[in-house]
Amino acid sequence: MNSVVSKFGNEFFWHLHIHDDRSELNCTESVQSVTGFSVEQFNSIKDRTNELIYKDDMPDYKKQMDIIRNDPDKNEMIIEYRLKRKDGRLIWVHETMKVIRDEDGNLIEFFGNVRDITNYREEVNNLKKRVQELEEINGAKDNFISVLSHDLRAPFTSILGFSEILLNETSLSDKEKAEYLAYINDSSQNQLQLINYLLDWSRLQTNRMKIEPMRLNAQSIVFNCVSALTGSAVRKNINIKVNVPDNLFIEADERLINIVITNLLSNAIKFSSEGNVVEVNADYFSNKFIEFIFIDEGIGIPEANVEKIFHISKIFTTPGTKGEKGTGLGLALAKQIIQKHEGEIWFYSNEGVGSEFHFTIPLSANSILIVKEDEQDRLKLGRKLTEFYNDVQIISASNGFEALQFIEKNSPTLILIDHDLPLMNGLKLAESIKKMNKISPIPVVAFIDEGEYETRKNYQELGILTFDSEKEDELKLRENIKSYLF
Repeated sequence: MNSVVSKFGNEFFWHLHIHDDRSELNCTESVQSVTGFSVEQFNSIKDRTNELIYKDDMPDYKKQMDIIRNDPDKNEMIIEYRLKRKDGRLIWVHETMKVIRDEDGNLIEFFGNVRDITNYREEVNNLKKRVQELEEINGAKDNFISVLSHDLRAPFTSILGFSEILLNETSLSDKEKAEYLAYINDSSQNQLQLINYLLDWSRLQTNRMKIEPMRLNAQSIVFNCVSALTGSAVRKNINIKVNVPDNLFIEADERLINIVITNLLSNAIKFSSEGNVVEVNADYFSNKFIEFIFIDEGIGIPEANVEKIFHISKIFTTPGTKGEKGTGLGLALAKQIIQKHEGEIWFYSNEGVGSEFHFTIPLSANSILIVKEDEQDRLKLGRKLTEFYNDVQIISASNGFEALQFIEKNSPTLILIDHDLPLMNGLKLAESIKKMNKISPIPVVAFIDEGEYETRKNYQELGILTFDSEKEDELKLRENIKSYLF
């Protein structure tokens, strides 16, 4: 049996000639590229239709073949179906078949082209899914704009109403004026927060906001947020308990992670009753992430609202236990921020019992700042440290001012300094580092010349470990540094 050679790897051609009681099939060698069967193997399959065509696509294929056989005016069939390759894998194929009939209308020749369109079908399916997603997003956008337009207008009703009273009513008492001004201020603050949240969410959604992660002390970030919300907590006599280790560092955009923590903590206060306790906990979640947990004893989330949490398209607001207002955008923005940091956010809640909100954020990698004037000394020590700890980032500085500039923006896990440094010596640098990091001090190790007993004593009074400059005990250095790394 002769075969016609084809250079097309993703398609093959076939020809079936019927002679009385026998038939002769020829196909191109590229049948192997498409089906996995060689020409000889393909030709030897007795019932190619049943053995090769996927069962779910068989009815349509047979229906089309019946039309060809029974309708003398029908001489062409075009169909797409799934074909079972030799290795068992299903592929999508596009087949075009033409037929020739004798004078009596009997089928005597079939010509076919079978083309692998699996990639095309996958692209079409992906496009269909994308179209469906875009339609859902568009519908959500319409709903969001409808709700948002109401939320943007509503505060102005209050602002304009009370401002008109203040402008037109001359007989108002000072107490009444102060009350109306407080209403105006509250509405304005709420409106500003809504617009800020909306702008941040929009920028994150469209990738127009640059995420600038840096090494941050988790405890410091939490205390800053607690401090900003102390007034709200005091007004409701709510005790905020913080359980965050002082040596926990995260890799995050400072402004954005502040938004997340402030929002979750604010919600916990907002939905708690007077005298309740709010807890903020953080600890290692894995070797790459830190987990934050916010626990309250508040009103919990009604079942009807559970599905709306984190969804911008289902924006809704619920008054706090003392009538506190919210924007409805905070949690949606928080989710967007956490996802941009490759973390996750979730919650547990029981109505009338309280809620727990959790999120994960990347753990900051260990980094060691080496402060030595001599570049070769810095490189030598850096190589030694990377031999000891292959997952540690090494940063270097040639003097104290350069080191302080780096520390101001980043918080290394550990700082190694020479005492004899240009511009300012190691002791002055160590004192400056201590002042900069009062809440969560960065550990410092100093290298001092042998015999400098008074200098060594000064360092030790600051709580700084010292080593001889010329006689570094590698094992001792390695063990001591290890105790500072997580």
